[in-house]
Amino acid sequence: MLNILVVEDDVAIRDMLRDVLEQADYVVQMSTDTQRAFELMQKQVPDLILLDWMLPGQSGIEWARRLKKDEAYAGIPIIMLTAKGEVDDKIKSLDTGLDDHITKPFSSRELLARIRAVLRRSGKLDKQNRIEMGGITLIPDQHRVSIADNPVTISPTEYRLLEFFLTHPDRVYSRTQLLDQVWGRHTFIEERTVDVHIRRLRKLLAEYDRENLIQTVRGFGYRFSMVE
Repeated sequence: MLNILVVEDDVAIRDMLRDVLEQADYVVQMSTDTQRAFELMQKQVPDLILLDWMLPGQSGIEWARRLKKDEAYAGIPIIMLTAKGEVDDKIKSLDTGLDDHITKPFSSRELLARIRAVLRRSGKLDKQNRIEMGGITLIPDQHRVSIADNPVTISPTEYRLLEFFLTHPDRVYSRTQLLDQVWGRHTFIEERTVDVHIRRLRKLLAEYDRENLIQTVRGFGYRFSMVE
């Protein structure tokens, strides 16, 4: 699944973008300003950035100029979200090296179409057949897993659990929620079954010093995160 970083300070627009993108099967990271966005990028480089023009502190267009001059991030496609609809503003976006410019308000269909077009031009759509995070790679259509470029053998249940964690990082899920999402809503299994498979998955990850990616949140459940 492809990762999209949304940098938007308007709560209503940010929530709408999260819903639209997650329903389209994108992994979404959210930030209200460029400083936090850059911190997120250092942990996981996004496949595309949706960037609001007017942001607190540093404007989106200023930050985009900086990214395009940085070799480490210059190749990330950026779509500017703005209330500025004038031709001069669109030209300024494109001259900065941005990949597209969408004027608010916009429909979810237009947004997704423009995202697909930009990802297609950048070659990022070729990555959609794999899921990558923290040195772990899953190829869903082949049910293959590798850790630190080493192929690993994994049971079907641990595979589904790992796939769910990789596609839903940084959120806490209770045992009941994990049972519903991984085993199915109509499966009657004790909650401690989740603990058993978590231990098995951690044991596998420990062989590559990645067991801490699965974190126990006492009193709540489990979270998969690169942030300790």
